[in-house]
Amino acid sequence: QLRLVESGGGLVQPGGSLRLSCALSGDDLDYYAIGWFRQAPGKEREGVSFIGTDELTHYADSVKGRFNISKDIPKNTVYLQMNSLKPEDTANYFCAADALFASLVQGIYDAWGQGTQVTVSS
Repeated sequence: QLRLVESGGGLVQPGGSLRLSCALSGDDLDYYAIGWFRQAPGKEREGVSFIGTDELTHYADSVKGRFNISKDIPKNTVYLQMNSLKPEDTANYFCAADALFASLVQGIYDAWGQGTQVTVSS
């Protein structure tokens, strides 16, 4: 059974950086597209970025130029490097996996992690 575990969240000042990790177990990362999503209090969950099996990447406009998604196949882990963080980036961040498609449409993803909280505040 595929399992995803996020880590790396925390409290950071505006302008700071964090690197989130999404560790897969139960299967090889090679076979999955991975998406990152976030949900702020009182708001709907939104897509942040994805990386496909072909390493194609995509970013939401709100994070383009500040966030970078990458993967380490031997470690079965996907990373989301977040730079120049803003208070509006505060949210619970989730990763999700799909064996067929890479997208910011959350409904296509079959497996989800439990999330890691990111708080950007001075």
